[in-house]
Amino acid sequence: MIRTKITTLLAAVTLIGTVNAGGVYAQAPQKTVPLTQYVNPFIGSVGHGHVFVGANVPTGAVQLGPSQIMQDWDEFNGWDWCSGYNYISKEILGFSHTHLSGTGIGDLNDVLVVPANGEVQLTPAKFNNMESGYGSFFSKDSEVAKPGYYSAYLDKYKVKAELTATTRVGFHHYHYDKTDNAHLLVDLDFTMLWDKTVSSSLTQVNDSTFVGYRYSTGWSKDQRVFFALVLSVPVTKVQLYNGLDPVTGKVVTGVGTKAALFFDAVKNPDIKVKVGISPVSTDNALANIKAEAPNWNFEAVKEAADLSWNKALNKIVFEADQSTKTVFYTALYHTYFAPSTFNDHNGDYRGTDKKVYTNQKFTNYTTFSLWDTYRALNPLMTIIEPAKVKDMVHSLLAIYEQQGKLPLWPLQGSETFCMVGYPAIPVITDAYMKGLLYPADVELAYKAIRTTAMMPEMGIEYVKKPGYIPSDSMKESVAWAMEYAIADWGISKMAEKLGRKDDAAYFGKRAKLYEQYYNADEGHFVGKLANGKWNLPFDPIDAKPGKSDYTEGNGWQYTWLVPQDPYGLIKLNGGEKAFVAKLDHFFTMSSKMKNAPNDVTGLIGQYAHGNEPSHHVAYLYNFAGEPWRTAEVVRDVMNKFYTTEKDGICGNEDAGQMSAWYVLSSMGFYSMNPMSGIYIVGSPVMNKATISLGSKKFVITAENQGRKNIYIQSITMNGKPYTKSFIKHSDLIKGGTMNFVMGNKPSKTFGVNASDRPL
Repeated sequence: MIRTKITTLLAAVTLIGTVNAGGVYAQAPQKTVPLTQYVNPFIGSVGHGHVFVGANVPTGAVQLGPSQIMQDWDEFNGWDWCSGYNYISKEILGFSHTHLSGTGIGDLNDVLVVPANGEVQLTPAKFNNMESGYGSFFSKDSEVAKPGYYSAYLDKYKVKAELTATTRVGFHHYHYDKTDNAHLLVDLDFTMLWDKTVSSSLTQVNDSTFVGYRYSTGWSKDQRVFFALVLSVPVTKVQLYNGLDPVTGKVVTGVGTKAALFFDAVKNPDIKVKVGISPVSTDNALANIKAEAPNWNFEAVKEAADLSWNKALNKIVFEADQSTKTVFYTALYHTYFAPSTFNDHNGDYRGTDKKVYTNQKFTNYTTFSLWDTYRALNPLMTIIEPAKVKDMVHSLLAIYEQQGKLPLWPLQGSETFCMVGYPAIPVITDAYMKGLLYPADVELAYKAIRTTAMMPEMGIEYVKKPGYIPSDSMKESVAWAMEYAIADWGISKMAEKLGRKDDAAYFGKRAKLYEQYYNADEGHFVGKLANGKWNLPFDPIDAKPGKSDYTEGNGWQYTWLVPQDPYGLIKLNGGEKAFVAKLDHFFTMSSKMKNAPNDVTGLIGQYAHGNEPSHHVAYLYNFAGEPWRTAEVVRDVMNKFYTTEKDGICGNEDAGQMSAWYVLSSMGFYSMNPMSGIYIVGSPVMNKATISLGSKKFVITAENQGRKNIYIQSITMNGKPYTKSFIKHSDLIKGGTMNFVMGNKPSKTFGVNASDRPL
């Protein structure tokens, strides 16, 4: 039995090893450590975490998992079902092939499949009444979620559902204990939140193959998914529907396309279903199935998915106590959900201009939550996935060529126009400064960032003249301006490295835009009106969603949003002592806010860890020569807001950013200014972390660390004393060793001297 299983597994790996660079099933290294055992996919599935729970592979196009009832927004806070799943729910409507993880948005949930029997029901069941439509209560005791695998038992249908996936194929295995009128219901009109089907179609090709598409609009305005669905057993009858109306023939097209696919469950109680998806065509969707899952061996695909996750998780071998390892590896797992693959096995993809680009020689990506991820997720990838970073940037540049400017939040081939600034620029400039652009992309990258930063829109026209964005001309003006200043710093550094001195000086000046908003009387960044006067009255704890000068935050939280120039920020705030005192007050003052939006969470004082503008703030103490305060705060954040519980993420997971903060911080450093190539040290929580860097490794050890021993006493780098409170990316990627010696009291010397503070 064991020999057979191993032979099958090796055959699966060999088979799927033929997948091109856009796939994930390359042969796993022989010495990989079995790390998927430490992942708990349910962490973050309760509360505002909004994580995807289901079967996928690293950066896969398919996220195959349950879709549940989004309970009434007001009474049950239905926002917490936007990923399609919340652990507290007791029902599953069906299984869909695309989801968003931790975004607060309910788009996708494409191609819903329901393993059903009995009377055909065409509309979703209502809350707490599974007899009112399709869907079933399920046994929580039966539910299993692991990387690359999901299973649950559907009580109403008496069906055991198992799911796994490849990059572009969702693989279902259903065992029917109840065989009466057994069928699979396919609903192409299932939606979440404000998502809406625009057009859909399904065609029967033969007795086991069906193809179709779903076009939808919502947060992302023009989403197009093509699919092919193949059954392991022939159908005995097919009934197509447009809405609730039966349709004769083998093709149905409309808004509410549905199909009931009947089969003989008495003869075949086990049925398997493969669903390939494509952004281009049904032919490509079918070809994706043939390339990635040509056989019907569910267990082999499941094992291969586990191997692909182990390969990704082995990028960092993290040694700590069981609980900390679970939090760490679940976080690392979440960092591989997005960006997600958005091309076919043959390299074809659909651009934002809706044209099809064929036979491309790179992996095209989508699902870029850039305003969130430029801070930690993308910098993390520059360490552990440099090859993928090149393709991610190439994907952003392709969008620039297709639409004339860099994207804000691209999803499934269209722009959502979500969040503020031009957050693609920090991602691109960081990659360039670290040597992670394709050589042919360098000039295009500079053209893209400069063009985007000079367009007369989104307040940029005001940045150029009069030099600030007036509050009475644009909502959330301070947030937009602060984000522009951060990105402009990156442009100036890229221009400088390229020898473009005039641009370097110009954008360097724009990187100081934050100074225009500092009101010394208030001690905060305050909006300015077109006439040059301050936007008063001002209350620093008031968030006023959509109506204030800030985005998802208040004046206190935006007081620190100058990661590109912390020494300038210290000067504005009256010098080091005054700055530290103000930071201390920020972390210890009341957490009471006015008009706080749902996504401002994880409060310590007015610090809001659940929202990205706060993510770097704890690390500012290092610039004032008090790294022990950074240690205290980051440990407090890790202890309070990252746990093994179902609500173990304090806010929207934000497509991996919340998790990336933990992955970096738990190893003792963080990308405070993600374009600087500098990581600020904090307080490691592990005993040892080994980061794989291709043929090299960077090994971090933390001697004597523990719950009380949170303070860095000293560091050695490659066996030599190291007194700096920062690490250079260029040193890290060379490989080597770094040893932290920890203690229960702040060191009076480490990181104190001006020469030892971050550059």
